[in-house]
This record gives sequence, C-alpha cells and structure tokens, in this order.
Amino acid sequence: MDNYVTGSTIKQLREARNMTQTALAQKLGVSSKTVSKWETAKGLPDISLLQPLAQVLGISVIELMNGQHITNRNRSANMLRGRFFVCPLCGNVLHSTGEAVVSCCGITLPPLEPEDPDEDHTVTIESVEDEHFITVHHPMTKEHYISFLAYVTSDRIQLVKLYPEGEAQTRLQLRGMGRLYWYCDRHGLFQKKP
Repeated sequence: MDNYVTGSTIKQLREARNMTQTALAQKLGVSSKTVSKWETAKGLPDISLLQPLAQVLGISVIELMNGQHITNRNRSANMLRGRFFVCPLCGNVLHSTGEAVVSCCGITLPPLEPEDPDEDHTVTIESVEDEHFITVHHPMTKEHYISFLAYVTSDRIQLVKLYPEGEAQTRLQLRGMGRLYWYCDRHGLFQKKP
C-alpha cells in the first residue's frame, strides 16, 4: 500500500465506473498523465484532491485512503450482524449494522471482536419486574473500567454508557433472541447469550 492512497485502488474504481484516465483527469482538472502517475505508483494525488477524487470514484475519503472499498451487502440490516467500534482517545462508542469504515479523532477504528467472558469479566442477570438487572463483576476505576453494556437483537439495540468510578450495572429489557455485550477498556469486548 502506498503511503496514503494506492494507485491500484484508483485504477480499479475508475475502471469499475467505465471511466478513462482522460475522463477522470477532466473531472478533477488535472492531466491524464497525472492520473497515469497515480495509478502506476509514480506519484500521489495532492491532498487537496482527495475529497473530489473520492467523490468522483463514489467512495469516502477514508475508503480511498484505506485502499478498501466497503459495500454493505447487509440489506436486511440485521442488528445481530452489526459491529461495535470504540475510540481509544475519546471513548466514543459506535455501532454499524454491516461492513463499515469508521473513523473517530482522526483514527480508523477496527471492529471489535467479541470474546466469551473470563473469570475477571463475569456477569450476572437477575429478573426484576419486566426487566433484567445486569451486573458485571469488574472494578470501575479511572484506569480500568467497563465502558458500556448493550443488548442486541435482530431489530434493536439497547446501549448504556458507563463511567469510571460508577457501577458496572444497569437494567435492560432482554426480549427475544439476542446477545449481551460489555466492553472493558483494557481487555476488549465480551458477549453472552442470556
């Protein structure tokens, strides 16, 4: 991969749109030789051309820079196929219902891969009226804490953001077939089918 944009990505996307190098060059106000240099890795697009280039090629700037075009084939938007992303800088929690390139604070975030809980990240679920009281048995210090709890079914997500020095517990309605997720800021994402 080139430093920030691959020539092969530009060529592949240009050809997928049945566009010649000359046609792409005209849309961007550059010469066809310039486009040829990009595609053969003999030059890189100027940073001021990234947004217009991505727009002409029908992708996001992040996809262009990543060299990876994401096509969401998840047309039914099944929430259980979704992915969680957490920004290590600001703690932002994001969820997608399919393949996505997600960026926060200037960082491209990898999707979190859930694991089964270990002895340091156990959870108890108690029925309380029409809800469930969920407790993660985990310290909640400023340096090490559970960031969120979420219950995901095929058609909805319930997410509760937690904070250091608070309690790692909440009440959720566990309806239907779903999965419970919780995220430790040091050890990652855990899951359980209640």
